[in-house]
Order: sequence, then C-alpha cells, then structure tokens
Amino acid sequence: MAQILKAAPVVEALNERLERRIVSLKETGVTPTLAIIRVGEKPADLSYERGARKRCEAAGVRVKLFALPEDCSQEELERTITGVNRSIDLHGCLMLRPLPRTLDEAAACALLDPEKDVDCLTPSSLYGVFANEATGFPPCTAEAVIATLDHYGIGLAGKRVTVVGRSLVIGKPVSMMLQARNATVTMCHTHTADMREECRRAEILVVAAGHAHTITPEFVSGGQVVVDVGINFDEETHKLCGDVDFATVEPLVEAITPVPGGLGTVTSAILCKHVVDAAERQTGRRTSR
Repeated sequence: MAQILKAAPVVEALNERLERRIVSLKETGVTPTLAIIRVGEKPADLSYERGARKRCEAAGVRVKLFALPEDCSQEELERTITGVNRSIDLHGCLMLRPLPRTLDEAAACALLDPEKDVDCLTPSSLYGVFANEATGFPPCTAEAVIATLDHYGIGLAGKRVTVVGRSLVIGKPVSMMLQARNATVTMCHTHTADMREECRRAEILVVAAGHAHTITPEFVSGGQVVVDVGINFDEETHKLCGDVDFATVEPLVEAITPVPGGLGTVTSAILCKHVVDAAERQTGRRTSR
C-alpha cells in the first residue's frame, strides 16, 4: 500500500504559519485582500470562485469580487484591471480564465501589476519562474506540488523527475521550479516517443496531462512518488478523478496524492499565502515611502 499524500496536513501547516502573519498585518491596519475578476458565469469559474473564497475567508483573507457580464468590452475589462492595480486596499488579483473569445486575454493579463499577480498571469511573473527570480508569483498549482513534496519530506536535489504535460499553466513552470531545487527533470507530452518508459524511469512523477486516467500501471514502477495535478469529472462514476488511475496505480508505488483531497486543496492554500506575501511586500513598500 502506498503512502497517501493527503492535502489536509499540508494545508494545516500552511494555515498555521499564515495565521501569525495575518494577525501581524491586521495589527498594522492591513487586511490582506484578494480581488477576483470573473467574466460571465461559467459553472467551472463559479465553482473555482466559491472554493477560493471559502479558503481565503477561512484563513482571514478578504475577497472582493468584480463580476463582469459575458459580453463586456475589452475596455471595460481593462478598466477593471487598472482599478485593481491602483487600489492600495487590494493586494492580489485572480482573473478567472479562459476569458470569452471576444476578449484579448494576453493583453488583459499583461496589464495586471505583477506585484498583484498571485497566480502567474503576467509575462513578468512567468519570467520570474523561468529565471528563478522573485518577480510576481509562480502558479499556485505549481507551488502546491513543491509544498506537498516538502511537507512530506520528499527531497528533490538530484532526483529524477518526470513531468507529464508542457502547458504554461503547470507543466513548464513546475519543471523550472523543480530544476531550481536541483532535480533532474524530463518533460513528456503527446509527441514523446516512449512515454511509458520515461515515466517508469522517474523517482518522482508529476502528472499534469489534463485527461482522466492517463497514467495506468504500465507507466509506473515500485518506489515512485506520484503527484497527480489533474482534476477531471468521470462520466461513468460521476465523481472527480485525477490524471492518474488511482485505483490501479496506488498499490504499485511508494506514495501518491489522491483526487479529490490532494493538490486542489493545497493550491487554494497557496493562493492565500500569495495574497499575504503580496500584502507584506506592498505594505513594506508603502511604509518606506
């Protein structure tokens, strides 16, 4: 039986550290506040918004919603982003994506102040991840992978890590963050010649394929740690599932994250952490002026 790398202990430890920092900020009259920009009312966006709001408010982070209509103009969206940038009471911003096709998403993301970009939407934040510099913030999910491995004492230096998926949302950023921790990283994608063998060779397997049950027993080997980033809806069972076929893979590996109850919950906790980080940075900057 594999060790199940559950989110709850990771989140509890993160929240414990955050609580002290939030109290310190509030003693100076600063309440860490997240702005959420949502365009339209897609079910997935509403679900993510509810989860983020619940986690933030439970941790003591205030949330302010900017809900725009599905048919809003580019000018209206950019005016909202500019308002968030200028507000000293809003410390972080999460813009739910993808935006409607009528809007220029790249231009909207580029307009956001990197110091308020708590989920790596801007080119500056992405540069910070790739250059290993403290510019903006890394993607919450990518940092959740690192935080989970750290919490369970799974070292990265010198380890062979395979990342399945190469998106800018998770695959590429987490690969760079793993390399910054001195892991030796291989990235797999749809054109990888022998993905099964590349996955089996890894000591740590991070799966962000975006498709349910991509990783089955023939992709894994004994002694591996498997981190499942995927969140999918299984049409047969009508339940959430990951990119890993948990039931068949779990008996074969050393440790594995579950879905649900894994990376998703840690990601929300990291979002709170980023808002607090941003509030501390901005408060320090304003105090020094």
